[in-house]
Amino acid sequence: MADGYVKTEFHKGVATIEFSHPQSNSLPGILLEQLAQAIHSVGNDNETNVIIIRSTGDKAFCAGASFDELSAIKNRNQGLEFFSGFANVINAMRICPKIIIGRIHAKCVGGGVGIAAAVDYAIAAEGADVKLSELAIGIGPFVVGPAVERKIGLSAYSQLAIDATQWRNADWARKKGLFSELHPTVEGMDESIARLAHTLVHSSPAAIEELKKVFWKGTEDWDKLLLERAAISGKLVLGDFTKNALASFKKKKS
Repeated sequence: MADGYVKTEFHKGVATIEFSHPQSNSLPGILLEQLAQAIHSVGNDNETNVIIIRSTGDKAFCAGASFDELSAIKNRNQGLEFFSGFANVINAMRICPKIIIGRIHAKCVGGGVGIAAAVDYAIAAEGADVKLSELAIGIGPFVVGPAVERKIGLSAYSQLAIDATQWRNADWARKKGLFSELHPTVEGMDESIARLAHTLVHSSPAAIEELKKVFWKGTEDWDKLLLERAAISGKLVLGDFTKNALASFKKKKS
């Protein structure tokens, strides 16, 4: 548990996938792999009608990539392997035949924004501000970019990607379409998630599967595209700018 976890719970047709990491729910490679596997598993389970993705704590929904692992990348192959983790999670959500609800209770950074964008219906609470910080450390939101752009459009995506040090508040994210709902309290968010999950459990699985195909039409090349984007990030993370930026960040945190 000290290194985080991914776990799945089932209750009356609802599969809840929860991830946790002590560093603001950041996602090292092993957790990305486990998260993708969990989504594949419950997506192919006939007893599952709807999926909820959530994280723990109250400070961050997901802080994105693990900076410790980013700092440890030594070559392009390692870089490709790490960033492919986010590609695999997004693609798992894309091809999953079940509706995925995202419980976005707090801030999202980088890859966390990508996960929020890749769920089918994100329900958030006030304080779930968003930031794509990648450019500030010399890379860019290449892997999560297609998912974010698909959900909020090129203009809003470019605003996040370019102004990489500024938070956009949760209401901005709701107005741009990243969040389907925004609630003043966590309790209100959870009530809405429970209501929607109950409705979807009693909906036609065949109809939902067909809807998913419609929702994600035009993304059939993402298996290749996201890996190409992962290779770009894997190359840039080796640059001096990124190495210096990561070292500076770690120094501030220590």
